[in-house]
Amino acid sequence: MKIGKILVASAWPYVNYVPHLGTIIHLLSTDVVARYYRLKGEEVIMVSGSDEHGTPTEVAAIKQGLLPKQLTDKNHAKIVELCEKWGISFNNYTRTENPVHKQFVQDVMLKLYKNGYVFTQETELPYCEKCERYLPDRFVEGKCPYCGYERARGDQCEECGRLLDPTTLIEPYCAICKSKPVTRKTKHWYFDLPKFQQKLEDYIQNNRQLPSNARNFSLNWIKEGLRPRTLTRDISWGIPAPFPGAEGKSIYVWFDAVLGYVSATIEYFKDKEDPEKWREFWFGKEAKNIFFIGKDNIPFHTIILPALLLGTEEGYNLPWNVSTTEFLQIREQKLSKSQRVGIFVDEALELFPSDYWRFFLIATRPETKDLNFSWELFLEKINSDLNDTFGNFVHRTLTFINSQFDGQIPNPEELDEDAEKILDSIKEKVQTIAAQIEDCKLQAAANTDISLSRTGNQYLNEKEPWNLIKQDKARAATIFYVSTQIVKALAIVSAPFIPFAAEEIWKTLNLKGSVHEQNWNDALEPISAGHKIGKPKPLFCKIRENEQQLEEKLEKIKEKLAEKT
Repeated sequence: MKIGKILVASAWPYVNYVPHLGTIIHLLSTDVVARYYRLKGEEVIMVSGSDEHGTPTEVAAIKQGLLPKQLTDKNHAKIVELCEKWGISFNNYTRTENPVHKQFVQDVMLKLYKNGYVFTQETELPYCEKCERYLPDRFVEGKCPYCGYERARGDQCEECGRLLDPTTLIEPYCAICKSKPVTRKTKHWYFDLPKFQQKLEDYIQNNRQLPSNARNFSLNWIKEGLRPRTLTRDISWGIPAPFPGAEGKSIYVWFDAVLGYVSATIEYFKDKEDPEKWREFWFGKEAKNIFFIGKDNIPFHTIILPALLLGTEEGYNLPWNVSTTEFLQIREQKLSKSQRVGIFVDEALELFPSDYWRFFLIATRPETKDLNFSWELFLEKINSDLNDTFGNFVHRTLTFINSQFDGQIPNPEELDEDAEKILDSIKEKVQTIAAQIEDCKLQAAANTDISLSRTGNQYLNEKEPWNLIKQDKARAATIFYVSTQIVKALAIVSAPFIPFAAEEIWKTLNLKGSVHEQNWNDALEPISAGHKIGKPKPLFCKIRENEQQLEEKLEKIKEKLAEKT
């Protein structure tokens, strides 16, 4: 069987603060898909990294009285630690300060320059006389010229998602000192994006993998007419612009960050002492690259990144799929690191284990519309689906085998019609989950996983083997033999979603190796009768607190963590 090359990547989190739940959705989505393809036997590279450069980090550092590098060193280390606790299985989680990345970005910029896709132009930009600095991107805020949002930033409006230019803001003010800026002339280097208009339109029109939200947004953006985008910024915190005469300028963070998907792959194989293999993932005809982002990042992944790759004229693979989520909100507000709105990933783990959050965020993943987080919904998904349905089925099956069959998988009599139907149902659901993951319909896949355990519960409830065993132990043995096959299937197909619980099931089944080292198709391979299993422990605990108690608990955790920092 030919092994495929699959690159799975998530948008790089800004390290001006630790990620919130809205950001971790993209990292989790990446992890689910990477884990799945590994189980399928594909060659998978999963990459992302800390987005350190640009104004978001510099503004945050200034407000905290730190140098940008001090802030990013601290937050990058914290995110690496948190990703491990969340069970996110990166091959390479790197950072934009990595020398491999910085060199790659400069090399690409020079190729664009030599190929005639970069030009210079003098422009007027806001300048803060009090801070004595130009105000690019997030150094300046004001009213959005498109939707009227009062706190739009100089690079993008958080409300309507439109990319902005600092000079277009209405009633602008300095994000640091709040004073009104003046305008001054400065010279910048521009990426001639209009030269790629037709190629980008063809790419988006012909890419059937793109979800409708990414496709429609991108085509509308192109329809309005692409404009040149500024490649450089008047800031010191960033990758130095390599163009002749561009001393003191840095590359705009979004041109820097999206190239990180390539540089992270280069870095990974360089560290593996196989420095040319990265090309198989970025130039191979059968290779696929899949990106997981929020809807506010669409143009950078469907237009900017493809244009940069096209501009090198080297034949890079363009994004095969850009799986785009809508916003996760809380109390109808968009989550925001800079404004400290939302539940942050370190706070979440103080409340509940990572598998609880992983399952909830994937099973409610906002794929077609914004989702408003509520404790009511969280309690429903965890208590009803994860604990009462999934956990209960696994525990009752394995506990009964221990108590009634001496911990050995019972030897079935001839499988009856109902047993055959259940085994066919397992196969169908395992295939459905696979198809849903490959279509990046992860919400449906997580809920189909629960449906598989629900099938097992219904089978037990209908057959009542705890009563049947008194009259016909052989028939009861058949029922629990079939139920154990469901448990094994659940261990494997749940591994991408709830990796810690899946590993616990695998260990209790006393099967060899780790569940994460198995093959997806092994989910349908039966456990032999007579196989000895271990004693199960409950996988999950029912959450007893109500919504108000959980909110109060969260506020205390926020206060505790704030004191530490």
